[in-house]
Amino acid sequence: MGYTPLAGTRAPVRVWTDPYTIEEQAARQLRNIGALPWVQGVAVMPDVHFGKGATVGSVIAMRQAVSPAAVGVDIGCGMSAVRTSLTAGDLPDDLKSLRTAIEAAIPVGFAKHDDPVDPRRIRGLEQRGWDAFWTGFDDLDRRVAQLESRARHQLGTLGGGNHFIEVCLEQGGPDAGRVWLMLHSGSRNIGKELAERHMAVARGLPHNVGLPDRDLAVFLAGTPEMDAYRRDLWWAQEYARRNRAVMLALLCGVVRDQFPQVAYDEPISCHHNYVSEETYDGVELLVTRKGAIRAGKDDLGIIPGSMGTGSYVVRGRGNPDAYHSASHGAGRRMSRGQAKRTYSTADLAAQTAGVECRKDAGVVDEIPGAYKDITEVMARQEDLVEVVAHLKQVVCVKG
Repeated sequence: MGYTPLAGTRAPVRVWTDPYTIEEQAARQLRNIGALPWVQGVAVMPDVHFGKGATVGSVIAMRQAVSPAAVGVDIGCGMSAVRTSLTAGDLPDDLKSLRTAIEAAIPVGFAKHDDPVDPRRIRGLEQRGWDAFWTGFDDLDRRVAQLESRARHQLGTLGGGNHFIEVCLEQGGPDAGRVWLMLHSGSRNIGKELAERHMAVARGLPHNVGLPDRDLAVFLAGTPEMDAYRRDLWWAQEYARRNRAVMLALLCGVVRDQFPQVAYDEPISCHHNYVSEETYDGVELLVTRKGAIRAGKDDLGIIPGSMGTGSYVVRGRGNPDAYHSASHGAGRRMSRGQAKRTYSTADLAAQTAGVECRKDAGVVDEIPGAYKDITEVMARQEDLVEVVAHLKQVVCVKG
């Protein structure tokens, strides 16, 4: 479909959805972002919705500056998935025991591991770089020094909210019925703590006085504040990547215990709340994706729907107008509070029929009806990605 320019902005803001369908608060945020003097351009994904400071579903390219609110508090949040050799016929009719086994192996919600993860004890987990990674904790902002033990115990845990673990079946094509494993999580509490501390520092810097939204405060290149943020940011992004890698290895182990014949393809992993150094038209930029994945030419990515719909494995087309990006999911169409007021547990059970998952009041805010139509979101970005596989969950674990 291509993009539509958003009118009334200093920097170009390109929108991959109908601009008139964007909620007023989100549209105001986008115009505020487009007015910042450091912004080269903004690409708005079809799952766009209101967020703190910057909209979720936005790709912000800046010159020599970065806004921590444009990354968000769950630094490095993203997706991982792996295709297995199993097919639907290998799975039992009753999948509750599989869900229970996953929940026993991977702590969810506020739970954490009793003992920190030892990578040497997890089959299939990469063994390189762990000592250097944890040594890097000593270089982080001193205000989080006391959180190292918690960060170690939370590594390899899911969290709550929209984070999930799924067992999915491929839909259509020559591999119809093939089983996939998929999960969505980020940098847990340590990423949040680092993000909030740096956002507070940015708001107090003199060059951010008079911004249209104080939550859009930026750090400037060549300053100690920028150096400190980028140091902590890179570490938190790596924590998130390793967190997903540990969970995926544990998940593969659970499935292997129940299906010893299983084999696995190479995993796919992608951040969707992060910063990257990239060059467009010869200009070096800091590209922030908040609720967006990188979709460079032939990049593989994952775009999930909700806990009762489907997800997509995609290959990027490398569209420079979107800064080589695509949406990170369906995107919310109503707040968590509104979802709880609108839907009941009976609605949740109906909308997740055929999925082995929680169907209680604690996850009503994650009901599929609270999200946009993933098929429409995908149709809006055909010039950004091509579909490799369409997946439908049969097991969904939520925190």
